[in-house]
Amino acid sequence: RDTHREEDVFAIREAAGMVFQNPDNQAVTSIVRDDVAFGPENLGLAPDEIRVRVDEALAVVAMQGHAEEEIANLSGGQKQRIAIAGVLAMRPTTLVLDEPVAGLDPASRNEFLGFIDRLHKRGITLVMVSHNMNDIARLADRVLVLDRGEIAFLGTPEEVFSHPVELREIGLGVPHAQRMANELRELGVPLEEGLYSPETLAEHLVALLESR
Repeated sequence: RDTHREEDVFAIREAAGMVFQNPDNQAVTSIVRDDVAFGPENLGLAPDEIRVRVDEALAVVAMQGHAEEEIANLSGGQKQRIAIAGVLAMRPTTLVLDEPVAGLDPASRNEFLGFIDRLHKRGITLVMVSHNMNDIARLADRVLVLDRGEIAFLGTPEEVFSHPVELREIGLGVPHAQRMANELRELGVPLEEGLYSPETLAEHLVALLESR
């Protein structure tokens, strides 16, 4: 569907949900349950259906125990989950996340990325905007790199991250694991290409050490 076509706009809004970088900009009420109910209410759903959707969405993001709390008292990661729950309650097929882990501490970041991965496994299409190549390497099936509004690269992580020089020229790096693998190759360690995740690099290093 083309976002420029007026006749497509409503269908796109029904199918795709957006989660902002700062969850505070997305909250419309002060209480968690009321905030998650806002979207379904605007769809004109019956009260019983709204309650079902709110409870379901809060359970998906593991925040059902916080339904009656004030959003202002939640942590950054919890606020992000509530923002996602508000979108999930409208049952979109696609979720667009703008820098979803920006500002989170490392522990919260890893927890949240794991949660995003579980959402994807539930069958939801996820579009994640990020400048952090490590996040992209960990989660993405396909990577789209934009340079001044034009497509610079589009492909699997292996295909895109095989262009480290061009990515640096655009202002992006490569994942830490791939950078380490490149440096090890320069030192004579026989590693194959495409080792862009810490887990894959670790597996290859263990196998290499065990073979000696």
